[in-house]
Amino acid sequence: MGLFSKDIKTMEDMFLHGLQDIYYAEHQITKALPKMIEQSTNRDLAAGLKAHLEETKGQIERLQKVFQKLGKEPQATDCPAIDGIIKEADETAGEIDNKQVLDAAIVANSQAVEHYEIARYGTLIAWAEELGHDDVVRFLTTNLNEEKAANTKLNTLALRKGVNSKAVNAA
Repeated sequence: MGLFSKDIKTMEDMFLHGLQDIYYAEHQITKALPKMIEQSTNRDLAAGLKAHLEETKGQIERLQKVFQKLGKEPQATDCPAIDGIIKEADETAGEIDNKQVLDAAIVANSQAVEHYEIARYGTLIAWAEELGHDDVVRFLTTNLNEEKAANTKLNTLALRKGVNSKAVNAA
């Protein structure tokens, strides 16, 4: 089912497609994070990514509960957007030799992921409310709040914990 394919006829169909999209994205993120953790040289960055990996597993569990409450089997649909963000992150990381610059790139690439997830969850919450799926809003809202908190932590690492300044000053 493509985003604007003939299989989507109603808002309910769009909502389900959006859930399948973010379900796929969260799974792809759990596959990408271990490599990012391994590449990170900044202790705080690696620790934050490890914590977010565990958090992402919890987000997947909440999405499974959303599907269950809707009477649907959890199912993923390909998400070219998250695939592209992850591919770009991999390609960028492969081009950087300097570890401090790589840490800054990992922060930036992680934020691109977080911003995508924030946008997706925000939309899903609005659609769930409009469709009367009040019983799933809290699960989606918890996931959204975790993504926003992860983005804030990444900002802190970049700006206050010196990841960006170390990258700028790297030889």
